[in-house]
Amino acid sequence: MVLEISDADALTGTALESIAADFTAPGSTPADESPEERTHAEEAVREDAAEALASLIDPFDLVGQVPGVALAQASWSSETIDYDPDAEDWAAGEDGDQEYYGIEDNETDDEEGGGRTER
Repeated sequence: MVLEISDADALTGTALESIAADFTAPGSTPADESPEERTHAEEAVREDAAEALASLIDPFDLVGQVPGVALAQASWSSETIDYDPDAEDWAAGEDGDQEYYGIEDNETDDEEGGGRTER
């Protein structure tokens, strides 16, 4: 899935509001979440829009109503990319081929830049 974050400030603000609501609503704070965990979550969403997005989306909600699918585990990873669906690099190859997914070797492992996040 390729997503474009068009307003990182709005996304971050919404994520911070959600975190605050989780900790301030009566009875909604899980017993195992400490103020330190809240601070860590807030710092993570302030530093990275992908973290903000991940804090707002529950993978189980995404597939919970899909017949024949049971999500056993979910994890997030993100990478900032320059996405151009019309570029030759994004042409579909054979299924299972890394080119099919638009994956290229990143020799510099540089994840800074373009403002687009792949999940």
